Formats: sequence, structure tokens, C-alpha cells
Amino acid sequence: MAVDTLTESVAESVFECVGNTPAVSLTRLFPEPDLEVIAKLELMNPGGSMKDRSARYIIECGLREGSIRPGSHLVESSSGNFGIALAIAARLHGLRFTCVLDPKAARSNVAILRHLGAEVDVVTEPDGLGGYLHTRIRRVQQIVANSPEAIWINQYANDRNWQAHYHGTGAELAEQLVRPPSYLFGAVSTTGSILGCSRRLREDFPDLRVIAVDAVGSVIFGAPPGPRDVPGLGASRVPELLQPGEIDDVVHVNDFEAAVGCRDLLAAEGIFAGGSTGAVVAAIRKTLPELPRPCRVVAVFPDRGDRYLDLVYDDDWFAAARRRCTN
Repeated sequence: MAVDTLTESVAESVFECVGNTPAVSLTRLFPEPDLEVIAKLELMNPGGSMKDRSARYIIECGLREGSIRPGSHLVESSSGNFGIALAIAARLHGLRFTCVLDPKAARSNVAILRHLGAEVDVVTEPDGLGGYLHTRIRRVQQIVANSPEAIWINQYANDRNWQAHYHGTGAELAEQLVRPPSYLFGAVSTTGSILGCSRRLREDFPDLRVIAVDAVGSVIFGAPPGPRDVPGLGASRVPELLQPGEIDDVVHVNDFEAAVGCRDLLAAEGIFAGGSTGAVVAAIRKTLPELPRPCRVVAVFPDRGDRYLDLVYDDDWFAAARRRCTN
């Protein structure tokens, strides 16, 4: 009698589906014959962004080693995507989670967080450096000081942030790419994803040049502070994880350029992506005249576009960004 040797492939939870995202060649958006642009579609993670990787890695490592215990109270400052990923992790592992946001967070992100059971704490005082990050972090520190069981994840200083992308995004790209890429483009905020990806890729492709995509008004690389309305791109403080010596160049992109990048990507490739992804597209375009030919570019696309419907895909927001950024 024949024995059925087929094995089912069924995940234990939605977080087991994180990773293994596809890499896609953007031949319609970048049709030049001596140029190849490959996008790593992190927007296809189950929570909608590359932040699923860091949230899963940080929480599961913490639970394994005991620094996070069942029933712990997690606290984090987030503009949305990392908060959503942590809220999923908290829901799956029976943890309490408070997400500290600011008024620039997309309404859809706030709604998703609340539906996932996260406690939402919104600060309203700007930090005077073009954003709310300093204010959010002070609020996180207040919550932790007043709640002995609270744990600050601190994505800006947590080494497991970049390690998640070293073992995840970067390792996958190293397998997906046979021919070496010339450049890696990645959006920055905590700098965890670009550092993790570049550290892993340079093990296989040591000549890789790494281009950070930052927001106009972000202070990460020493530029002057200014207003920024695309959440999740740039920062009003320098993250502790940053290692400037590992970044070869920085391209600053304003809100309008990021929005144009989103809309053009959707029109040409049918990829519905978020504001950070649009900024990566814009940065590649800005850099193209300086790149050698032939050239192979790999770009990390951080998140999807449905959470930006009231931002970069809203015509009134788009028109206001155009006026603000082109005057």
C-alpha cells in the first residue's frame, strides 16, 4: 500500500509568514538598456512593511531569552509601521502594547493600531527640529518611569533592529541576486534596515556602494532641521544605531518628490507603495545622471500605499506639498 509522503505547509501564525518577499525588476519605470533597477518588495510582508521583520525578531528573541516575559507591557515611539508590527506581535504573544504617536501619523495607521488592541498615546508638542520625535521619546520615558513592568523597545538603539534585516532582508537578497549589484538604495529613519542589508550584502558583494535616502529636513546626517510630512522617513535626532562610515552617499528627498515617486511607480509598475518607497524612487532618479553604465541597482521598498491614501495619494495634500516644496 502506497504511503502518502506529502507534507502540508501551514504556518502557526501570521508572523511566520514574515519574509521571503519577492525581488522585481522595474523595467517599465526605468527602461534604460544599460540600467537595471531591482526592488525588494518589503511592502508584501503580512503587516504591510519591512518593520514586521524587526518587530518579530526583537520580540521573539526577547521572549526566548526572558528579557520580555508573558504579559509584559511594551512601549515604543512610532510613526505607524513599526507600531503596527509590534501591535501584531503583542496580540499574538499576549502582551500589552502602548504606541506613542504624533499628529502627523496617518489616520489609517491610528485606526489599525486601535483595532489591534494597542493603547495609542498621541503627543502634540513639536520638538522644534521639524518633527515630534524628541517629544515622543520623552513621553515613552515617562510611561516607562511610571510603570515598572514596562519595556521600551527603542528601535533607534536596539541592535536587534539591524540584525533582523541582516538575517532577513539582506540574506534573502544575497540568495536572490546572482550577479553583483552596484548600488543599494534604502530609506532611513532608525538606519536599522539599511545597515543590516548592507552588512549582509557586502559579505557577498564587497564592492557594493550604499546610498541612504533621507528626508529634506531630517538631521540624521547633519543637515539642518525642517518640516517633514511623510511619516517614517528621516528623523529629528541622530539614531544611536547610525554608523556613517558604512554609508557611501546620502540623497535628500522632499515630500513632493516622494509623492511623485509613489504616483509614478503606481502608474508604470502597478506597485501601490508608501511614502518612503516613493522617496527611494525619487532618489534613484536624482542619482541616475551620476551612475556609471552599465549599472545594477537594488532598492528596498519599505511599505505599501493604502496607509497613505490621505497623504501622498490625496490630491489636495499633493498640491499643498508641491507649493511648499517648489516655492
